[in-house]
Amino acid sequence: MQTLITSEHHQQRETTHKLARFALFSFIVTFILSRVFVFLIMSKAMPNLYFFMGGTHVHHLNYGIFLLAAVAGYSVFRRPTGRAAEVTALLYGMAMGLTFDEFGMWLHLGGSYWQRASVDAVIVVSALFGLLAFARTLKRFENKHFWSFLVLLGFLLGFAAVIYIAGIRLGDMMGQPLRELESASSP
Repeated sequence: MQTLITSEHHQQRETTHKLARFALFSFIVTFILSRVFVFLIMSKAMPNLYFFMGGTHVHHLNYGIFLLAAVAGYSVFRRPTGRAAEVTALLYGMAMGLTFDEFGMWLHLGGSYWQRASVDAVIVVSALFGLLAFARTLKRFENKHFWSFLVLLGFLLGFAAVIYIAGIRLGDMMGQPLRELESASSP
């Protein structure tokens, strides 16, 4: 009986890691495509695909919220497995990407699309998906991995510092031109 439970647990954990990789992939792709499309629309390099309702621009975070609600409902009531679970994970990542791309607008209603808070939120959510997708279980964390963990943690903290400093410099360089582009593209 113990072997069966362990086997089911291992199988379920592997499935969780696989589904987290699907969600991470679609989350990052959706975020990148959202940013590219918004930039191209604002710079008038492609037609305006924004949806307006009664003169109000419906932001894509709303599409993400509705998609999150649909995916959650489907996941709770249907409990997908196999290929359906993989598609559900892809849709979940897409919904999270659409929603968190405009995270800064959650915090500052009416604020600029190009807020740093959105990018920071995407980095945090990506890191959480990455942990779910690739982290080892605590039970398998042995002493011999302790030093590897400390070295990796040091590299991650250094990487975080570089990203933070680069983000500040990039924001100083590009922030104002992007806000001007956003203002010029408003109807």
